[in-house]
Amino acid sequence: MLPVRLTADPLSVAGLLVAVVGGVCLGTLSGLVPGLHANTLALLLAATAGEVPGPRLYVGAAMLAAGVTHTFLDVVPALALGVPDPAMAAGALPSHRLVIEGRGREALRLSALGSGGAVLLAVPLAVPVTAVMTRLYPLVSANLSLVLGGIAALLVLTERGLGRRVGAVLSLAASGALGLALLDAPVSGALPVSDVLVPLFSGLFGAPVLLSAIEGDGVPPQADARVTTPPRAIALLATVGTLCGAAVGYLPGVSSAVAATLALGLTTSRGPRAFVVTTSGVNTATAVFALFALVAFGDPRTGVLVALDRAAVPLALPSLLTAVAVAGVAGALLVPVLGDRYLRTVGRLDPTWLSVSVLAGLVCLSAVFAGAVGVGAFGAATLVGHLPPRSGCRRATLMGVLLVPIAL
Repeated sequence: MLPVRLTADPLSVAGLLVAVVGGVCLGTLSGLVPGLHANTLALLLAATAGEVPGPRLYVGAAMLAAGVTHTFLDVVPALALGVPDPAMAAGALPSHRLVIEGRGREALRLSALGSGGAVLLAVPLAVPVTAVMTRLYPLVSANLSLVLGGIAALLVLTERGLGRRVGAVLSLAASGALGLALLDAPVSGALPVSDVLVPLFSGLFGAPVLLSAIEGDGVPPQADARVTTPPRAIALLATVGTLCGAAVGYLPGVSSAVAATLALGLTTSRGPRAFVVTTSGVNTATAVFALFALVAFGDPRTGVLVALDRAAVPLALPSLLTAVAVAGVAGALLVPVLGDRYLRTVGRLDPTWLSVSVLAGLVCLSAVFAGAVGVGAFGAATLVGHLPPRSGCRRATLMGVLLVPIAL
């Protein structure tokens, strides 16, 4: 039976809200700083939980609020940094194509709508979805390698053209080899918590984009913030993203990018706007579904919930869902407010200087979290991260870094 206790004690409610606000601040920081993730901050909190005043539940609420807020805010640097030259727009990330067209402010609001809709939909859907997964989980768990292998096959087969499919296979294999070599490698950084995923993900997904943007024109002037996608289409995309987010919440090794790629195949809407809404919906829905998966199966699926488990946080769903709701509202409000300013500020900076500075920052973060091994992992991951743009396949294939080791 879950340790759920409803309370109206003003001091308890105030303490919980203070913890949630602190988590929102941490999630805002991690969301806006390239290469930094709420998972890492949550693990740091878990390592120092014994020294934090107040009940462990408050620490858990802060962790969860940070994780949810991060899923809203991480779109901001993704849009503003690494924008290539307009001549390279065809090969740019979908979100960058909107920025090049001067529609970055619209993209921010589309992302907020996708993430906000996911919070609204995931909470009521999590109960029946968890009930279904409780029955299916033994079968899925017994055949997890086949399930993950099927997802990898779908990533390859849904590419258009032989060249892209070959590129997808190479990306899956190369990133999978990185995962096999480094995920269990002994690493030690300057912090109490070591994390080799920081250099791996920074190299695979961040560095190649930044390198391609060194000779770019940076962020051009952005037009008005009007959302041109019909509300019904946004609702459909957010719903599909939320449902596919359940796969991330219940299955290990399946990332938001993988789930969003599969989700777009289920919709008739394509293009960069659909990508932004769906990816944002998947990303945020994961936080809710993964929480219910932890309660149902006792198995944490995300870094934030691993930290929650390590800190021995009581799984009091009413309090933790309150943290999710408050963080969701805060995140939806912060995205356009901070995002518009972020785009304007980055637009005034020299793109070469900015890209080189962020790359240097990612190398430093790799060293801080994983030492010399982390710097080496960052370099190797950067080389592998160039495979998708060179072959034209989707960057989601780089999630072989988790898919392959878990499947094997």
